[in-house]
Amino acid sequence: MAEQREKVLVVVQLSGGNDYLNCIVPWEDPRYQDSRAAVRITEEEVIPLDNGLGLNPGMAAFKDLYDEGKVAIIHGIGYPTPSRSHFRSMDIWHTATPDRVGEQGWLGQAIRQMDPNGSNVVTAVNFGNALPRALAAPGVPVASVGDLDDYGLLTGMAGAAQREQALSAFSRIYTPGVGSGMVMDYLGQTGLDALKGADILKQAPAMYESTVEYPDTPIAKSLKGVAQVHMADLGTRVFYTVSGGWDTHTNEVALQRHLWEEVSTGLRAFFQDLEEHDLGPEVTVLGFSEFGRRVKDHGNGTDPGSGGVSFVIGDQVKGGHYSEYPSLDVGRLIEGDLAYNFDFRGLYTDLLEDWLNLDAQEIVGGNFEKISPFAGAVA
Repeated sequence: MAEQREKVLVVVQLSGGNDYLNCIVPWEDPRYQDSRAAVRITEEEVIPLDNGLGLNPGMAAFKDLYDEGKVAIIHGIGYPTPSRSHFRSMDIWHTATPDRVGEQGWLGQAIRQMDPNGSNVVTAVNFGNALPRALAAPGVPVASVGDLDDYGLLTGMAGAAQREQALSAFSRIYTPGVGSGMVMDYLGQTGLDALKGADILKQAPAMYESTVEYPDTPIAKSLKGVAQVHMADLGTRVFYTVSGGWDTHTNEVALQRHLWEEVSTGLRAFFQDLEEHDLGPEVTVLGFSEFGRRVKDHGNGTDPGSGGVSFVIGDQVKGGHYSEYPSLDVGRLIEGDLAYNFDFRGLYTDLLEDWLNLDAQEIVGGNFEKISPFAGAVA
């Protein structure tokens, strides 16, 4: 059996606004049926779960993980005074600061606690061509790579170009929100060194052996890269991945189903891979989106809403439902949205304190109610 290493957090960001109502579906509730004349999951399509709820038909592989007791579903997650701006809401999740524009990413601060001197440039690894602000903090290096398999074959010049692209994207996205000075201070301090850890990652694919076949999708490729780096034992504690395209204004039913098929099958392969290598107990996955979507549909899609759903997945997770599904009573909606009933900073506190063994209070800006989804954790 493999020697157990330090605990690892893998983030799967669903960018665009995953529709909570059509993800964890209150399919028996007539108010759901009335609100979604066109954009709803029918009784014939839904995957029955429990508590009068069901899963999107694209989540069959996700149901396998749930049945194994590995999935905590966190209902009604959000924050006070919700924003329907994709940029602002995602920034709130990235910095854990709903009341102001945050200066540091919540995971960047966590990484600094793990490695105060920045001695390991691959303590955090991002898979993607844009550096998430959740990972950004002064003095915290982050390795960033688009495609690990291809990266190992790239020349030094091409690798540098990929890293330049990630830095450029970070600057372009966040300068309007926080100002060029702050962004340039961060990039100027770390420069290409912030992403130089990607060079270390070249060795990971050559060290990797597995019988698990991952789907040929972008998120599955990222999760396979996570597995490769984790199994290379490079000391990485935080991994970040992104699944895009969740802003379902049109063709929602088919699009969301397709996206959940990609994410669910990728996650199932990832956990099968971990199990094959006896590494499951040391890895937890956080799945989140910046918000849910409005209760009423329009045409064949929905607009951004507020209260949403998040997931914590892993061998040491106490599977089941946490918090309460928000009411569909018209009088309890917030401007036509599901009301949030659990502050996401409480979930961050669970992950930071009970999984990564870090001090959460400074990162999340206070004390927040926890749900304690891990075996042995005390609320």
